[in-house]
Amino acid sequence: MAGVRAARANLLPGLILQGIMLTLLLCYYFYPPTTRLLNELAGLKEKWGFGYSAIASIIAGALIPETMRVLVFQKGKILRANFSNLIFTVPFWCVMGLMVDVLYRTQAMVFGADASLQVVASKVFFDQFFYTPFISAPLTCWLYDWKSAGYRLGGVGRFFTAVYCRDVIVPVVFANWGVWIPVVSILYSLPTLLQIPLFALALSLWVILYTWISEARAKQPSSETAS
Repeated sequence: MAGVRAARANLLPGLILQGIMLTLLLCYYFYPPTTRLLNELAGLKEKWGFGYSAIASIIAGALIPETMRVLVFQKGKILRANFSNLIFTVPFWCVMGLMVDVLYRTQAMVFGADASLQVVASKVFFDQFFYTPFISAPLTCWLYDWKSAGYRLGGVGRFFTAVYCRDVIVPVVFANWGVWIPVVSILYSLPTLLQIPLFALALSLWVILYTWISEARAKQPSSETAS
C-alpha cells in the first residue's frame, strides 16, 4: 500500500513527463526539424561517449535539483548545505549516468538496437524489473539515507533488512514504475545514441515537475493537505 501511495503521489508530474516524452517521440519520427535537432544530440553523444553521459547526468540529477531547491524552497538564498549536497550528488549522479549508459549499451548488444516490439519490451522488462528493483533503487535509497545519517557507518546494517526493504525500497520501486515504465518504453523506441540524451532530458523534466508539485503541496492549507 505504501508503494501504491507513492505511485499516486507522483501521478500528475509523471503524466506530464510522459506526455512530453511521447510528443518528442512522435516529433522525432514525423517532424523533420525535431529529427534534425535530436540527431545533433545523438552526434554529440557519439563524439563524447561516456563523457556525455557523465556530464548530462550531473546536470540533470545534481545541478538542476539543487538549483530548483535554491529557487523554489530557499527563495534564491544560497546556503552552505547546498554545497554539501553537491559534494554528494555530483559523484552519485555521475556514476548513475555511467551505469545507465552501460545498461543501454549492453541491452543493445543483447536484445538488438532496432525499435521492434519484441526488442523494446525485452529492454523495458530488464530495465524495470531487474535493474531498477535490484540495483538502482536500492543503491539510491542506501546512499541517500547514508548521507541523511551523516555518513555514519553505525546502523547501516538496517539497509539490508526486510523491514527496510518493505518500508523504503518497495515504495521507491512502485513510484519508479508508475513514472518510468512508459518513459523508458519511449526511450527504447528511439535510436540507441538518442537514449542517453533523452534520458537526461526526462530526468531534468522529472526533477522540475516534481519540485513544482512538491512546492504546491507544501503551500496547501493543512486541512486541505490532510484530506
